[in-house]
Amino acid sequence: MTDQPYDLRKVIEELKQQPGQYHETNVEVDPDAELSGVYRYIGAGGTVERPTREGPAMMFENVKGFPGTRVLIGAMASRKRDGMILHHDYKTLGRLLKDSVENPVKPVKVSKKDAPSQEIVHLATDKDFDIRKILPAPTNTEYDAGPYITMGVVFGSDPDKTMSDVTIHRMVLEDKDTIGMYIMPGGRHIGHFQKQFEKLNKPMPITINIGLDPAITIGATFEPPTTPLGYNELWVAGALRNQPVQIVDGVAVNENAIARAEYVVEAEIMPNETMQEDINTNTGKAMPEFPGYDGDANPAVNVVKVKAITHRKDNPIMQTTIGPSEEHVSMAGIPTEASILELVDRAIPGKVVNVYNPPAGGGKLMTIMQIHKDSEADEGIQKQAAILALSAFKELKTVILVDEDVDIFDMNDVIWTLNTRFQGDQDIMVLPGMRNHPLDPSERPQYDPKSIRFRGMSSKTIFDGTVPFDMSDQFKRASFKKVSDWKKYLE
Repeated sequence: MTDQPYDLRKVIEELKQQPGQYHETNVEVDPDAELSGVYRYIGAGGTVERPTREGPAMMFENVKGFPGTRVLIGAMASRKRDGMILHHDYKTLGRLLKDSVENPVKPVKVSKKDAPSQEIVHLATDKDFDIRKILPAPTNTEYDAGPYITMGVVFGSDPDKTMSDVTIHRMVLEDKDTIGMYIMPGGRHIGHFQKQFEKLNKPMPITINIGLDPAITIGATFEPPTTPLGYNELWVAGALRNQPVQIVDGVAVNENAIARAEYVVEAEIMPNETMQEDINTNTGKAMPEFPGYDGDANPAVNVVKVKAITHRKDNPIMQTTIGPSEEHVSMAGIPTEASILELVDRAIPGKVVNVYNPPAGGGKLMTIMQIHKDSEADEGIQKQAAILALSAFKELKTVILVDEDVDIFDMNDVIWTLNTRFQGDQDIMVLPGMRNHPLDPSERPQYDPKSIRFRGMSSKTIFDGTVPFDMSDQFKRASFKKVSDWKKYLE
């Protein structure tokens, strides 16, 4: 496996060597709500309904109704496991991704014979073609609008094929050859390309790539301004692995696919055509989203017509995730950490030591910034760092500032800071009437008519838990003896 290019299977083999990081089961599981329900107890983490915990990645090898297929969930549902997967200290993954963005490695094209993702081909023109029978896509709850592709990396290009990009979207299987795709307005390059195709009244060819090396999945979630229009996030994955991602021509559409994916859905986004997301259920709900609530079904998602599905011949793996889980925190949070670090390192170098986007914010809504102050001239720089992050990344809602002696990955330590180095009347800064993520249910005009004019607006808050520089000698933590051989007492 050492010389083999990175893909999901190589990562799984590496995880098998790490105790407690991977588990597979042959017990039959129903992909309709049961699979996610089981993993909730085993290792979903994040803000999934309690009880949940940090646990192993799970491979379900006996999926009801889908013989010969497997479903993997939770590969990235642990920050420490993410470090193992990327061969890096989990506490500095943000800096690793920042460096990867700055040192891109572009993909390479391979032939179809060297693309495992195209070993088996199902064409939409085939008799009995039905995506719902080929893809073991789970539903996360009994109220979902249908089976969802939650970890499908969409590859698309502009009409002139001068730019391409990869992004992740919410995609529900609507009927035998139709997918409903939610493209969030603004920010996503695939959405920009799609609008260009709509102006030409042409369908946009895409591939939806499922079952990937997590380096691809994590890299795909970068957004502007860190990766501007024209920057394809597959370049990040290439840098993370120090080897280019392999891509291949599609079999039914004029677009590239990821050659070492487990499944590829080849399709077209139809121009100026939408449909009701929950047309099959009418529950009003889509699926659980990263803030921890069910997302409202969108009345007008983009219509995607499937032209082909290709996959590996040997027990292909459907990779999935739970919206509010620790896995989403990894995919959304670590690239955001990298983006914040890239911004503050340029603006105020040396003052932000590290950044963490914790599960409490779903990886997007909250960041904890570790601040370094050299002198009294640095007092106030911490608030500038927070404002920089909030202004550049509109989905951030809450920033907590702490000193260097605080472990930003330990929420007990962070909250301790807000109890012993913080006074609410002077250490809170509120910025009302700003844009944020529309999936936060508190961002409605009826919640706060004064500052929320339209849904998706929010007040943003900075909690300054840093000690004033001239008082630092009064906030020394109790210092315990360093014992290097403490582990012998556990033997």
